[in-house]
Amino acid sequence: MLFRLFARRMRWLGCYRLGPMWKALLVFVVIAFAGQLLGVLFNKSWVQPERPRSLFSLSENGQGPPLGSCRPQTHIMFLKTHKTASSTILNMLYRFGEEQGLHFALPMGYQFGYPLPFIAQRVKGYRGPHVAEFDIMGNHMRFYKPEVEKVMPTDTFYFSILRDPVALAESSYAYYKNVAPAFRRSKGLGDFADNPNKFYEPRLRNNHYARNLLWFDFGLDHNANYSLALAKRGEAVVRRNFKLILLSEYFDQSMVLLRHALCWPLDAVVSFSLNARQQISKSRSGWVGKASATASLQLTEEQRQKLREWNALDWHLYQAFNSTFWDKVERFGREKMDTEVTLLRSRREVLARICLRDGGRPVEASRIRDRAIRPFQSGLVKILGYELQPGLDNATRQACLRMIRPEIQYKDLLDLRQFPHAQQHPGAAVAGNALAVKKDSSLHRTGQQVGESLERDWDGTILVRNKSQEHVDIKGKLR
Repeated sequence: MLFRLFARRMRWLGCYRLGPMWKALLVFVVIAFAGQLLGVLFNKSWVQPERPRSLFSLSENGQGPPLGSCRPQTHIMFLKTHKTASSTILNMLYRFGEEQGLHFALPMGYQFGYPLPFIAQRVKGYRGPHVAEFDIMGNHMRFYKPEVEKVMPTDTFYFSILRDPVALAESSYAYYKNVAPAFRRSKGLGDFADNPNKFYEPRLRNNHYARNLLWFDFGLDHNANYSLALAKRGEAVVRRNFKLILLSEYFDQSMVLLRHALCWPLDAVVSFSLNARQQISKSRSGWVGKASATASLQLTEEQRQKLREWNALDWHLYQAFNSTFWDKVERFGREKMDTEVTLLRSRREVLARICLRDGGRPVEASRIRDRAIRPFQSGLVKILGYELQPGLDNATRQACLRMIRPEIQYKDLLDLRQFPHAQQHPGAAVAGNALAVKKDSSLHRTGQQVGESLERDWDGTILVRNKSQEHVDIKGKLR
Protein backbone atom coordinates (compact mmCIF):
# COMPACT_ATOMS: atom_id res chain seq x y z
CA MET A 1 0.00 0.00 0.00
CA LEU A 2 2.79 2.42 0.94
CA PHE A 3 4.65 1.72 -2.28
CA ARG A 4 1.51 2.23 -4.43
CA LEU A 5 0.97 5.58 -2.68
CA PHE A 6 4.60 6.42 -3.34
CA ALA A 7 4.23 5.58 -7.07
CA ARG A 8 1.15 7.78 -7.42
CA ARG A 9 3.03 10.66 -5.82
CA MET A 10 5.85 10.22 -8.29
CA ARG A 11 3.45 10.26 -11.26
CA TRP A 12 1.88 13.44 -9.86
CA LEU A 13 5.30 15.01 -9.66
CA GLY A 14 5.99 14.04 -13.29
CA CYS A 15 2.69 15.57 -14.52
CA TYR A 16 3.39 18.91 -12.94
CA ARG A 17 7.06 18.82 -13.95
CA LEU A 18 8.50 20.17 -10.74
CA GLY A 19 12.18 20.98 -10.70
CA PRO A 20 14.68 18.23 -9.79
CA MET A 21 15.51 19.78 -6.42
CA TRP A 22 11.84 19.88 -5.35
CA LYS A 23 11.34 16.30 -6.53
CA ALA A 24 14.31 15.13 -4.47
CA LEU A 25 13.01 16.96 -1.39
CA LEU A 26 9.56 15.43 -1.67
CA VAL A 27 11.00 11.95 -2.21
CA PHE A 28 13.00 12.36 1.00
CA VAL A 29 9.89 13.46 2.94
CA VAL A 30 7.85 10.50 1.67
CA ILE A 31 10.59 8.01 2.57
CA ALA A 32 10.99 9.50 6.04
CA PHE A 33 7.22 9.34 6.57
CA ALA A 34 7.16 5.70 5.49
CA GLY A 35 9.94 4.81 7.95
CA GLN A 36 8.14 6.49 10.85
CA LEU A 37 4.88 4.74 9.93
CA LEU A 38 6.60 1.35 9.88
CA GLY A 39 8.07 2.10 13.30
CA VAL A 40 4.63 2.89 14.70
CA LEU A 41 3.07 -0.21 13.13
CA PHE A 42 5.67 -2.49 14.66
CA ASN A 43 5.96 -0.50 17.93
CA LYS A 44 9.75 -0.26 17.72
CA SER A 45 12.41 1.79 16.01
CA TRP A 46 13.48 0.26 12.70
CA VAL A 47 17.01 1.55 13.13
CA GLN A 48 17.73 0.46 16.72
CA PRO A 49 18.48 -3.04 18.04
CA GLU A 50 16.19 -4.50 20.63
CA ARG A 51 17.24 -3.68 24.18
CA PRO A 52 17.25 -6.10 27.11
CA ARG A 53 14.13 -5.86 29.20
CA SER A 54 13.83 -6.09 32.97
CA LEU A 55 11.87 -9.23 33.64
CA PHE A 56 10.86 -8.14 37.11
CA SER A 57 9.69 -4.60 36.38
CA LEU A 58 6.91 -6.02 34.22
CA SER A 59 5.10 -6.98 37.43
CA GLU A 60 3.10 -4.53 39.50
CA ASN A 61 5.16 -5.28 42.62
CA GLY A 62 8.30 -4.29 40.78
CA GLN A 63 7.02 -0.78 40.12
CA GLY A 64 6.57 0.14 43.77
CA PRO A 65 4.36 2.94 45.15
CA PRO A 66 3.36 5.52 42.51
CA LEU A 67 5.70 8.46 41.97
CA GLY A 68 3.21 10.95 40.55
CA SER A 69 3.73 12.69 37.23
CA CYS A 70 7.54 12.90 37.33
CA ARG A 71 9.64 11.62 34.45
CA PRO A 72 12.52 9.17 34.98
CA GLN A 73 15.91 10.89 35.17
CA THR A 74 18.31 9.52 32.54
CA HIS A 75 21.23 11.96 32.82
CA ILE A 76 23.13 10.81 35.90
CA MET A 77 26.59 11.28 37.36
CA PHE A 78 27.49 9.07 40.32
CA LEU A 79 30.74 9.77 42.16
CA LYS A 80 31.80 6.24 43.05
CA THR A 81 33.58 6.62 46.37
CA HIS A 82 35.74 3.79 47.74
CA LYS A 83 34.49 1.08 50.12
CA THR A 84 31.02 2.60 50.52
CA ALA A 85 28.76 0.03 48.73
CA SER A 86 29.33 2.05 45.57
CA SER A 87 29.84 -1.07 43.42
CA THR A 88 26.29 -2.11 44.23
CA ILE A 89 24.99 1.29 43.15
CA LEU A 90 27.03 1.21 39.94
CA ASN A 91 25.41 -2.13 39.13
CA MET A 92 21.99 -0.44 39.42
CA LEU A 93 23.08 2.28 37.02
CA TYR A 94 24.48 -0.28 34.59
CA ARG A 95 21.25 -2.29 34.68
CA PHE A 96 18.96 0.68 34.24
CA GLY A 97 21.05 2.20 31.48
CA GLU A 98 21.33 -1.10 29.63
CA GLU A 99 17.58 -1.73 29.81
CA GLN A 100 16.78 1.80 28.66
CA GLY A 101 19.36 1.83 25.86
CA LEU A 102 21.29 4.74 27.41
CA HIS A 103 24.83 5.77 26.51
CA PHE A 104 27.52 5.37 29.17
CA ALA A 105 30.56 7.58 29.70
CA LEU A 106 33.07 4.75 30.13
CA PRO A 107 36.79 4.90 30.95
CA MET A 108 39.40 3.57 28.55
CA GLY A 109 40.24 0.94 31.16
CA TYR A 110 38.31 0.47 34.40
CA GLN A 111 38.85 3.80 36.16
CA PHE A 112 39.05 7.39 34.93
CA GLY A 113 42.80 7.70 35.51
CA TYR A 114 42.39 7.44 39.29
CA PRO A 115 44.03 8.71 41.49
CA LEU A 116 44.79 11.60 39.12
CA PRO A 117 42.08 14.30 38.88
CA PHE A 118 39.50 13.53 36.21
CA ILE A 119 39.89 14.97 32.72
CA ALA A 120 37.30 14.61 29.96
CA GLN A 121 39.78 12.97 27.57
CA ARG A 122 39.70 9.86 29.74
CA VAL A 123 36.16 9.10 28.53
CA LYS A 124 36.10 6.64 25.68
CA GLY A 125 34.53 8.20 22.60
CA TYR A 126 34.88 11.76 23.89
CA ARG A 127 35.39 14.16 20.95
CA GLY A 128 35.02 17.53 22.63
CA PRO A 129 32.55 19.29 24.96
CA HIS A 130 29.06 17.89 24.29
CA VAL A 131 29.93 16.67 20.80
CA ALA A 132 28.62 13.25 21.80
CA GLU A 133 25.73 12.70 24.20
CA PHE A 134 26.46 10.67 27.34
CA ASP A 135 23.73 9.69 29.77
CA ILE A 136 25.37 7.92 32.72
CA MET A 137 28.81 8.22 34.33
CA GLY A 138 29.80 6.24 37.41
CA ASN A 139 33.25 4.60 37.36
CA HIS A 140 35.94 5.54 39.86
CA MET A 141 37.48 8.98 39.48
CA ARG A 142 38.92 11.78 41.54
CA PHE A 143 36.16 14.32 41.03
CA TYR A 144 36.78 17.54 39.13
CA LYS A 145 33.50 19.09 38.05
CA PRO A 146 34.72 21.49 35.31
CA GLU A 147 35.96 18.48 33.35
CA VAL A 148 32.92 16.34 34.16
CA GLU A 149 30.68 19.12 32.83
CA LYS A 150 32.41 18.84 29.45
CA VAL A 151 31.10 15.30 29.21
CA MET A 152 27.68 15.29 30.88
CA PRO A 153 24.52 17.25 29.90
CA THR A 154 23.60 20.39 31.83
CA ASP A 155 20.55 18.73 33.45
CA THR A 156 22.62 15.87 34.92
CA PHE A 157 21.69 14.62 38.39
CA TYR A 158 24.83 14.38 40.56
CA PHE A 159 24.89 12.12 43.61
CA SER A 160 27.34 10.16 45.76
CA ILE A 161 27.58 8.08 48.95
CA LEU A 162 29.50 8.35 52.26
CA ARG A 163 30.45 5.94 55.03
CA ASP A 164 31.51 6.34 58.66
CA PRO A 165 35.29 6.92 58.47
CA VAL A 166 36.02 4.23 61.08
CA ALA A 167 34.16 1.54 59.15
CA LEU A 168 35.72 2.91 55.98
CA ALA A 169 39.19 2.62 57.50
CA GLU A 170 38.52 -1.00 58.47
CA SER A 171 37.45 -1.87 54.95
CA SER A 172 40.24 0.15 53.33
CA TYR A 173 42.86 -1.53 55.50
CA ALA A 174 41.60 -4.98 54.52
CA TYR A 175 41.47 -4.09 50.83
CA TYR A 176 44.55 -1.89 50.46
CA LYS A 177 46.86 -3.44 53.08
CA ASN A 178 49.48 -4.37 50.48
CA VAL A 179 48.91 -1.26 48.36
CA ALA A 180 49.12 1.73 50.71
CA PRO A 181 52.63 2.00 52.22
CA ALA A 182 51.20 3.37 55.49
CA PHE A 183 49.07 0.25 55.93
CA ARG A 184 51.78 -2.12 54.75
CA ARG A 185 54.23 -0.89 57.38
CA SER A 186 51.84 -1.39 60.31
CA LYS A 187 51.14 -4.70 62.06
CA GLY A 188 47.41 -4.09 62.14
CA LEU A 189 44.81 -1.34 61.92
CA GLY A 190 44.99 -0.80 65.68
CA ASP A 191 48.75 -0.35 65.44
CA PHE A 192 48.22 2.21 62.68
CA ALA A 193 45.46 4.00 64.62
CA ASP A 194 47.66 4.37 67.71
CA ASN A 195 50.23 6.46 65.84
CA PRO A 196 49.33 7.16 62.17
CA ASN A 197 52.18 9.65 61.70
CA LYS A 198 54.67 6.90 62.44
CA PHE A 199 53.60 5.07 59.27
CA TYR A 200 52.18 7.77 57.03
CA GLU A 201 54.22 9.63 54.43
CA PRO A 202 51.96 11.92 52.32
CA ARG A 203 54.22 11.90 49.26
CA LEU A 204 54.18 8.13 48.77
CA ARG A 205 51.90 6.79 46.04
CA ASN A 206 48.64 5.18 47.19
CA ASN A 207 48.85 6.56 50.73
CA HIS A 208 45.70 8.56 50.00
CA TYR A 209 43.84 5.33 50.88
CA ALA A 210 45.07 5.77 54.46
CA ARG A 211 43.80 9.28 55.21
CA ASN A 212 40.57 11.19 54.43
CA LEU A 213 39.80 8.95 51.47
CA LEU A 214 36.32 10.43 50.94
CA TRP A 215 37.72 13.96 50.94
CA PHE A 216 40.27 12.86 48.35
CA ASP A 217 37.64 11.23 46.09
CA PHE A 218 35.61 14.45 46.11
CA GLY A 219 38.68 16.21 44.70
CA LEU A 220 39.68 18.01 47.91
CA ASP A 221 43.07 18.20 49.66
CA HIS A 222 43.04 15.21 52.00
CA ASN A 223 46.36 16.13 53.63
CA ALA A 224 45.28 19.64 54.67
CA ASN A 225 45.46 20.40 58.39
CA TYR A 226 41.99 20.27 59.89
CA SER A 227 40.19 23.45 60.85
CA LEU A 228 36.46 23.98 61.18
CA ALA A 229 36.55 26.73 58.58
CA LEU A 230 38.32 24.47 56.06
CA ALA A 231 35.95 21.60 56.77
CA LYS A 232 32.91 23.80 56.22
CA ARG A 233 34.32 25.13 52.95
CA GLY A 234 34.78 21.58 51.72
CA GLU A 235 31.29 20.67 52.86
CA ALA A 236 29.90 23.65 50.93
CA VAL A 237 31.70 22.52 47.77
CA VAL A 238 30.15 19.06 48.03
CA ARG A 239 26.68 20.53 48.66
CA ARG A 240 27.03 22.79 45.65
CA ASN A 241 28.10 19.98 43.34
CA PHE A 242 25.82 17.14 44.43
CA LYS A 243 22.04 17.04 44.71
CA LEU A 244 21.94 13.96 46.92
CA ILE A 245 24.43 12.32 49.30
CA LEU A 246 23.58 8.81 50.48
CA LEU A 247 24.86 6.86 53.50
CA SER A 248 26.04 3.27 53.21
CA GLU A 249 25.00 2.49 56.82
CA TYR A 250 21.39 3.27 55.82
CA PHE A 251 21.53 1.72 52.40
CA ASP A 252 17.85 0.84 52.03
CA GLN A 253 16.65 4.26 53.17
CA SER A 254 19.17 5.73 50.73
CA MET A 255 17.68 3.66 47.90
CA VAL A 256 14.20 4.93 48.67
CA LEU A 257 15.40 8.54 48.55
CA LEU A 258 17.33 7.84 45.35
CA ARG A 259 14.37 6.13 43.67
CA HIS A 260 12.16 9.14 44.32
CA ALA A 261 14.85 11.61 43.29
CA LEU A 262 15.34 9.77 39.98
CA CYS A 263 11.68 8.83 39.49
CA TRP A 264 12.61 5.18 38.94
CA PRO A 265 10.54 2.01 39.50
CA LEU A 266 11.21 0.01 42.64
CA ASP A 267 13.08 -2.84 40.93
CA ALA A 268 15.61 -0.40 39.52
CA VAL A 269 16.98 0.12 43.07
CA VAL A 270 16.55 -3.44 44.35
CA SER A 271 19.99 -5.01 44.57
CA PHE A 272 22.21 -7.72 46.00
CA SER A 273 25.33 -6.54 47.80
CA LEU A 274 28.31 -6.71 45.45
CA ASN A 275 32.00 -6.77 46.36
CA ALA A 276 31.13 -8.07 49.83
CA ARG A 277 33.84 -9.60 52.04
CA GLN A 278 32.13 -11.28 54.93
CA GLN A 279 28.50 -11.84 55.66
CA ILE A 280 27.62 -9.83 58.73
CA SER A 281 23.95 -9.37 59.47
CA LYS A 282 23.40 -5.66 60.04
CA SER A 283 19.59 -5.75 60.09
CA ARG A 284 16.66 -7.40 58.40
CA SER A 285 17.56 -5.49 55.28
CA GLY A 286 19.66 -8.31 53.93
CA TRP A 287 22.53 -5.85 53.49
CA VAL A 288 25.92 -7.55 53.76
CA GLY A 289 28.64 -5.67 55.54
CA LYS A 290 32.29 -5.61 54.50
CA ALA A 291 34.09 -5.53 57.87
CA SER A 292 36.66 -8.27 58.39
CA ALA A 293 36.69 -10.48 61.46
CA THR A 294 40.47 -10.90 61.35
CA ALA A 295 42.46 -9.83 64.36
CA SER A 296 44.43 -7.28 62.34
CA LEU A 297 41.27 -5.18 62.00
CA GLN A 298 40.07 -5.27 65.60
CA LEU A 299 39.94 -1.88 67.34
CA THR A 300 39.39 -0.55 70.84
CA GLU A 301 37.02 2.35 71.35
CA GLU A 302 40.02 4.59 71.97
CA GLN A 303 41.53 3.54 68.63
CA ARG A 304 38.24 4.20 66.87
CA GLN A 305 38.27 7.72 68.24
CA LYS A 306 41.86 8.18 67.10
CA LEU A 307 40.83 7.16 63.57
CA ARG A 308 38.09 9.79 63.61
CA GLU A 309 40.67 12.39 64.58
CA TRP A 310 43.11 11.17 61.91
CA ASN A 311 40.31 11.35 59.30
CA ALA A 312 38.85 14.55 60.74
CA LEU A 313 37.88 16.02 57.34
CA ASP A 314 36.00 12.85 56.41
CA TRP A 315 34.40 12.73 59.85
CA HIS A 316 33.14 16.29 59.45
CA LEU A 317 31.74 15.47 56.01
CA TYR A 318 30.01 12.35 57.30
CA GLN A 319 28.44 14.10 60.29
CA ALA A 320 27.23 17.02 58.18
CA PHE A 321 25.57 14.83 55.55
CA ASN A 322 24.25 12.40 58.13
CA SER A 323 22.26 15.32 59.53
CA THR A 324 21.14 16.35 56.04
CA PHE A 325 20.16 12.77 55.24
CA TRP A 326 17.77 12.50 58.17
CA ASP A 327 16.34 15.95 57.41
CA LYS A 328 15.43 14.53 53.99
CA VAL A 329 13.89 11.46 55.62
CA GLU A 330 11.78 13.69 57.89
CA ARG A 331 10.53 15.67 54.89
CA PHE A 332 9.83 12.44 53.05
CA GLY A 333 7.87 11.12 56.04
CA ARG A 334 9.06 8.54 58.58
CA GLU A 335 6.00 6.32 58.19
CA LYS A 336 6.18 6.47 54.41
CA MET A 337 9.91 5.68 54.57
CA ASP A 338 9.32 2.65 56.82
CA THR A 339 6.66 1.35 54.44
CA GLU A 340 8.86 1.69 51.38
CA VAL A 341 11.91 0.17 53.10
CA THR A 342 9.81 -2.84 54.08
CA LEU A 343 8.61 -3.18 50.49
CA LEU A 344 12.17 -2.87 49.17
CA ARG A 345 13.47 -5.58 51.51
CA SER A 346 10.56 -7.85 50.70
CA ARG A 347 11.20 -7.44 47.00
CA ARG A 348 14.91 -8.22 47.49
CA GLU A 349 14.00 -11.43 49.30
CA VAL A 350 11.65 -12.45 46.49
CA LEU A 351 14.28 -11.86 43.81
CA ALA A 352 16.93 -13.63 45.89
CA ARG A 353 14.71 -16.73 46.06
CA ILE A 354 14.18 -16.57 42.30
CA CYS A 355 17.77 -15.86 41.30
CA LEU A 356 20.27 -17.15 43.84
CA ARG A 357 21.52 -20.41 45.25
CA ASP A 358 22.21 -20.96 48.96
CA GLY A 359 19.28 -18.80 50.00
CA GLY A 360 20.84 -15.73 48.47
CA ARG A 361 23.97 -15.79 50.65
CA PRO A 362 27.19 -14.65 48.94
CA VAL A 363 29.78 -17.38 48.48
CA GLU A 364 33.53 -17.58 47.94
CA ALA A 365 34.65 -17.01 44.37
CA SER A 366 36.15 -20.50 44.16
CA ARG A 367 32.66 -21.97 44.59
CA ILE A 368 31.25 -20.02 41.66
CA ARG A 369 31.35 -22.39 38.71
CA ASP A 370 30.64 -19.73 36.09
CA ARG A 371 34.01 -17.98 35.88
CA ALA A 372 32.38 -15.05 34.08
CA ILE A 373 30.73 -13.90 37.33
CA ARG A 374 33.61 -14.48 39.75
CA PRO A 375 34.52 -11.20 41.48
CA PHE A 376 38.01 -9.72 41.28
CA GLN A 377 40.07 -10.68 44.35
CA SER A 378 42.26 -8.32 46.38
CA GLY A 379 43.38 -7.65 49.92
CA LEU A 380 43.39 -9.63 53.15
CA VAL A 381 39.93 -11.14 52.85
CA LYS A 382 38.25 -13.00 50.02
CA ILE A 383 35.66 -11.07 48.04
CA LEU A 384 32.37 -12.93 47.76
CA GLY A 385 29.99 -13.37 44.84
CA TYR A 386 26.84 -15.26 43.94
CA GLU A 387 25.72 -18.44 42.21
CA LEU A 388 22.57 -18.42 40.10
CA GLN A 389 19.80 -20.91 40.68
CA PRO A 390 20.02 -23.82 38.25
CA GLY A 391 17.23 -24.45 35.77
CA LEU A 392 16.22 -20.83 35.15
CA ASP A 393 14.64 -20.06 31.80
CA ASN A 394 16.80 -17.85 29.59
CA ALA A 395 14.88 -14.59 30.18
CA THR A 396 14.93 -15.03 33.95
CA ARG A 397 18.59 -16.05 33.94
CA GLN A 398 19.63 -12.97 31.98
CA ALA A 399 17.65 -10.66 34.29
CA CYS A 400 19.19 -12.31 37.38
CA LEU A 401 22.65 -12.25 35.81
CA ARG A 402 22.50 -8.48 35.42
CA MET A 403 21.94 -8.15 39.16
CA ILE A 404 25.04 -10.14 40.16
CA ARG A 405 27.46 -9.44 37.30
CA PRO A 406 30.70 -8.02 38.82
CA GLU A 407 31.73 -4.51 37.92
CA ILE A 408 34.71 -5.39 35.72
CA GLN A 409 32.78 -7.88 33.59
CA TYR A 410 29.75 -5.58 33.34
CA LYS A 411 31.87 -2.65 32.21
CA ASP A 412 33.48 -4.86 29.56
CA LEU A 413 30.09 -5.94 28.25
CA LEU A 414 28.80 -2.36 27.98
CA ASP A 415 32.07 -1.25 26.40
CA LEU A 416 31.79 -3.94 23.74
CA ARG A 417 28.21 -2.94 22.94
CA GLN A 418 29.07 0.72 22.59
CA PHE A 419 32.33 0.13 20.73
CA PRO A 420 31.90 -3.19 18.90
CA HIS A 421 34.63 -2.44 16.33
CA ALA A 422 37.41 -1.40 18.72
CA GLN A 423 40.68 -3.16 17.94
CA GLN A 424 42.56 -5.28 20.43
CA HIS A 425 45.70 -3.66 21.81
CA PRO A 426 48.70 -5.23 20.00
CA GLY A 427 50.45 -5.98 23.30
CA ALA A 428 47.49 -7.70 24.92
CA ALA A 429 48.28 -11.30 25.75
CA VAL A 430 44.84 -12.87 25.97
CA ALA A 431 43.84 -16.48 25.66
CA GLY A 432 40.41 -16.95 24.13
CA ASN A 433 37.42 -14.73 24.87
CA ALA A 434 38.58 -13.72 28.29
CA LEU A 435 39.34 -10.94 30.71
CA ALA A 436 42.83 -11.88 31.78
CA VAL A 437 44.74 -10.62 34.79
CA LYS A 438 48.53 -10.54 34.85
CA LYS A 439 51.27 -8.93 36.90
CA ASP A 440 53.69 -6.44 35.45
CA SER A 441 56.32 -4.15 37.00
CA SER A 442 56.23 -1.29 34.48
CA LEU A 443 54.74 2.12 35.16
CA HIS A 444 51.04 2.75 35.73
CA ARG A 445 48.97 3.18 32.56
CA THR A 446 45.72 5.07 32.31
CA GLY A 447 44.79 3.99 28.78
CA GLN A 448 43.94 7.27 27.10
CA GLN A 449 43.94 6.07 23.49
CA VAL A 450 40.80 4.81 21.77
CA GLY A 451 41.13 1.07 21.45
CA GLU A 452 43.24 0.75 24.62
CA SER A 453 42.76 -2.63 26.21
CA LEU A 454 45.17 -2.46 29.15
CA GLU A 455 44.36 -0.98 32.55
CA ARG A 456 46.69 -1.18 35.52
CA ASP A 457 44.96 -1.40 38.86
CA TRP A 458 46.36 0.23 42.01
CA ASP A 459 48.21 -2.95 43.03
CA GLY A 460 50.30 -3.17 39.85
CA THR A 461 47.92 -5.63 38.19
CA ILE A 462 47.16 -5.21 34.51
CA LEU A 463 43.59 -6.04 33.55
CA VAL A 464 43.67 -7.11 29.90
CA ARG A 465 40.40 -7.04 28.03
CA ASN A 466 40.01 -8.91 24.76
CA LYS A 467 38.33 -6.48 22.38
CA SER A 468 38.23 -8.92 19.49
CA GLN A 469 35.07 -10.58 20.81
CA GLU A 470 32.53 -10.65 18.04
CA HIS A 471 29.35 -11.18 20.05
CA VAL A 472 28.15 -8.93 22.84
CA ASP A 473 26.88 -11.81 24.98
CA ILE A 474 30.29 -13.43 25.35
CA LYS A 475 31.27 -12.94 28.99
CA GLY A 476 34.67 -11.90 30.29
CA LYS A 477 36.44 -14.34 32.58
CA LEU A 478 38.82 -13.71 35.42
CA ARG A 479 41.86 -15.93 35.08
